[in-house]
Amino acid sequence: MTVPSPSAQPNSLRRRLMLLAVGCTMLAMPGAFAQEVAAPATVLPANGDEIQQFCTNIADAARDQRYLLQKKDLEKLQAEVDARIAKLEERRAEYEDWLKRRNDFLKQAELGLVDIYKTMKADAAAGQLELVNPAIAAAIVMKLPPRQSSLILSEMSSDKAAVLTNIISSASDSTTSKEPS
Repeated sequence: MTVPSPSAQPNSLRRRLMLLAVGCTMLAMPGAFAQEVAAPATVLPANGDEIQQFCTNIADAARDQRYLLQKKDLEKLQAEVDARIAKLEERRAEYEDWLKRRNDFLKQAELGLVDIYKTMKADAAAGQLELVNPAIAAAIVMKLPPRQSSLILSEMSSDKAAVLTNIISSASDSTTSKEPS
């Protein structure tokens, strides 16, 4: 069986190429199936011109698809940036809350209590600070001179001294965060 050469059936080959070009164009254009397809031209260009015309015909549709893909990528990146900004704002609010609590904590000790405990003996101050709210006791101990604070903490029971030490260390730790990064 012999295969007929393309020159023997030029109209058949041209029709096939034209149908292929129309089909590719239809697939490249969104919503093209809802539109009517124009009848193929009766005058067909030569083979090299057909390829050039095909590429010219689908160039706009390809460019539109490329723009749509780029737009989707940009929207995805924008959503990621927005999520990161929201996370940073959340962290900033957390830090501001921590700073406010720390400043309030330090102000409690400045109400004159520090001066009272500065003049007391370590064993008497330790006994009274064991009965006070641990947050207030820690604030007072933190405002006292280090030597006096160490004497008071050494006179306290080990449990109470440990609670005060934990409060003081967490109040002075600027890297304290509710959620590790």
